[in-house]
Amino acid sequence: MTIALGTAWHPRGELNRFLNLLAQFQQAYSGMAFALPPEVDPDLVDHLQGMTQVEVMVTPDWSWGRYSALQLALEFSTTHIHYADFDRLLRWVETRPEEWHDVLAKIQESDCLIIGRSPASYRTHPKALVETEAISNLVVSNLIGLPLDVSAGAKGFSRRACQAILENSKPGFALGTDAEWPLLVNRLGYQVEYLAVDGLDWESADRYRAEAADQHSQKEAAALYDADPQNWSRRIAVAMEIVQVALDAATRKINPDSKT
Repeated sequence: MTIALGTAWHPRGELNRFLNLLAQFQQAYSGMAFALPPEVDPDLVDHLQGMTQVEVMVTPDWSWGRYSALQLALEFSTTHIHYADFDRLLRWVETRPEEWHDVLAKIQESDCLIIGRSPASYRTHPKALVETEAISNLVVSNLIGLPLDVSAGAKGFSRRACQAILENSKPGFALGTDAEWPLLVNRLGYQVEYLAVDGLDWESADRYRAEAADQHSQKEAAALYDADPQNWSRRIAVAMEIVQVALDAATRKINPDSKT
């Protein structure tokens, strides 16, 4: 079996960190597909395009990022696709590479593996995320019938499950894909599995740093995040989007023949 990476990356100073780990990424994945925002620095695009095993797409709208990453990853002839938000994935590889490798092996045994956060991982996040994501996670968990943290931006699919998702969805839902993808897979009869990990702790404190932030820096950044009412408002809107997309994905017409 083989696995490709599909990732949406909104760059915030992570390139050098990625280059330091490039050999590990190239060894783990048969190919890497990057979806980037429209305003991305052209020099970064050129840098990625010069790498082996890499495909790049600059999206027409950033809300297309995750869908485009999944679509682009299918251009590699692999049996499985690992989707991950790149900032989270980079921190995971930096801080817990053995756990990351273990999960890649687990993905290749599944049609759909939702990768969530352990209690220790979740405690590193601002309260604004924890309390609002509890609502959207509960909705998706009830619709699927399995306790899930779907909002960690990390999932694994077999090639056939990935193709079925794309056939029954469209770009533009952005963070709503956290709910949409597992719900579509579940409705199409694929088994949804779940695994919580320590490595998906809060990544936003890493922005524009030379390496992953330590626990003290994470805690300080989380406190500052919670102190801004606009961040609470933003996270409520994200939770609402995920719930709305979940309800749509649970009821929309789908093509049962897309499961092959």
